[in-house]
Amino acid sequence: MIFKSLCRHAGIGANSYLLETRTAKVVLDAGMHPKHEGTEAVPHYEFLDEGSVDSIVITHSHLDHVGTLPVFLHDQPQAKVFLTPETGELASAMLHNSVNVMQSKRIEHGIAEYPLFEHRELDRIVEVFETRGIERPFDLDRAGTMRATFHDAGHMLGSVGVTIHAAGKRVMYTGDVNFEHSTIQKGALFPDDTVDALIVETTRGEQARTPGYDRTTEENAFAEAIERVIARKGSVLIPVFAMGKTQEVLAMLHRFKTEGLIPKHTPVYIGGLSTKMTHVYDRFCEVSRRHLPGFRFLKDMDIVGSEKKRKGPIPFGSGCIYALSSGMMSENTVSNIFARQGILENQRHGLFFVGYADPETPGGRIRLAKPGDKVLLDPAHPPVPLNCEMRIFDFSGHSTRDAIADYIVRVRPKKAFLVHGDDGAVEWFRAEIHRRLPDTQIIVPLPGEEHNI
Repeated sequence: MIFKSLCRHAGIGANSYLLETRTAKVVLDAGMHPKHEGTEAVPHYEFLDEGSVDSIVITHSHLDHVGTLPVFLHDQPQAKVFLTPETGELASAMLHNSVNVMQSKRIEHGIAEYPLFEHRELDRIVEVFETRGIERPFDLDRAGTMRATFHDAGHMLGSVGVTIHAAGKRVMYTGDVNFEHSTIQKGALFPDDTVDALIVETTRGEQARTPGYDRTTEENAFAEAIERVIARKGSVLIPVFAMGKTQEVLAMLHRFKTEGLIPKHTPVYIGGLSTKMTHVYDRFCEVSRRHLPGFRFLKDMDIVGSEKKRKGPIPFGSGCIYALSSGMMSENTVSNIFARQGILENQRHGLFFVGYADPETPGGRIRLAKPGDKVLLDPAHPPVPLNCEMRIFDFSGHSTRDAIADYIVRVRPKKAFLVHGDDGAVEWFRAEIHRRLPDTQIIVPLPGEEHNI
């Protein structure tokens, strides 16, 4: 069996990998790189002969894993698309939104090749998705020479890792994984059987967990920070990704209100794509593996987020909680506009981060700023002073480096392919695996290189 990285750039983004035997070819994920535009954001699909791939596996619906699926299918229309039912629905919504974003970038930035695909194309693709449940083996090619099994990855709704058996070998691809329980999402359930090869994410390799960290304690500190802001008649802005992080924050806010940690009648606002994604979460509340089974956010919480409850722009007021996208506060997003037009410069308000923000984004610049510093949120507008209370909380959807390293040791791979991480993160894993599993061959795959398994 051959493994080949189709990633265009090192680090996180445009994730895509090929597994090939003498009789079958399967691609793992079809990501779009968040830091690049146009064709530079697309994996090296030119490494694949046209019409040669049997199937593609999509591990979850974040754009860095599914964002170029329609581009892949341009030259591989015969390839079956395997994913969970939850990922199918979330990916459809994300990709349609991506078309809208690319259309805007074509106009604003003159990126001629955008959009890379159209809404009509997506409607056809979604109709032929091959959905599969977890822990139910299925064939990846017509002859049944490659078989796969999905395992709950704990990263977000519908996310999976996948075990593939082919040519007498056992290969495990983690995708994005979280072994710890979150508020709504239960931790990953991966098999501990030994593998010939492990393709493993290294996202948090540079980040050591704070000593003594406890999830409940961190959530309670978040609640205390919110309560302080509300008590001084301020409002809280929580920049969130529309899918996954929004729903985790809503689940926390539900607990805080239920237990009296924050005022029960504090208005909570979400909007736009977050509302669409929350509808999907609610549709799967009875069948997905999660905490709060049967709980529906938009029905069982008092959220000002559905079109039935609110029409027009989200109003800005005091004593409110705004869980708004984007999580990195990119220009022209609601979280950026709210920060620029009132939150950031007023010391009564609070700006609380609950996930990652790239240092080069507006959110990243705020996180690096000191009180009183002026922060550029949008080049079209003047910088804004950071006067509000700003806090960063650790609610990552990715496992700690130590939890992933422990899993690598349990499955004792003959070869470990380190992917989905910046240089420093990869190097930490390289050193740690070499120390704990000196007989394991550690590979940081370069695009197009072939590696025998």
